[in-house]
Amino acid sequence: MPAAISFHTVDPTAPLAAAAMAAYFAELDDRFPGGFDASGQSTKDAELLGPPGGAFVVVLPQGHSPEEVGARAVACGGVQTIEADIRYGEIKRMWVDTAWRGTGVGSRLLRHLESVAAGLGHHVVRLDTNDTLVEAIGMYRRAGYREIERYNDNPYARHFFEKQLALSV
Repeated sequence: MPAAISFHTVDPTAPLAAAAMAAYFAELDDRFPGGFDASGQSTKDAELLGPPGGAFVVVLPQGHSPEEVGARAVACGGVQTIEADIRYGEIKRMWVDTAWRGTGVGSRLLRHLESVAAGLGHHVVRLDTNDTLVEAIGMYRRAGYREIERYNDNPYARHFFEKQLALSV
């Protein structure tokens, strides 16, 4: 049975979003050889993962709301526009709390973010990841992402993926 969750688009600077991204950055710092430097990321994310060209999503256990005191995201992710003229989007900051891994939350979040990207007018989504995140790489491949050449200057990224979105007519 799938985990009972709900998706909420929130301001990327909201405390709930900031806490989820802090957990994401802490995990990257633990898992990446040499750590992860998150300095300056929050400001950049606030610009790129908010309207009008982006969106940030938190995942909460069913029955909880972002306004609830003490609410804690079990997953998060964002979408940003990287090439508006050719309708490319990018999925960023995708993270699932370790206690919720293996419940299908990650693949459901990925599908939700693809839907958000399509709603922003993106025809193609891209993403990058580090080779230490083998679970994520497997999930992206199972979801139909294909590996492509490097498309950005992210110093931590070793794998680059792209997927054509199915657009309704």
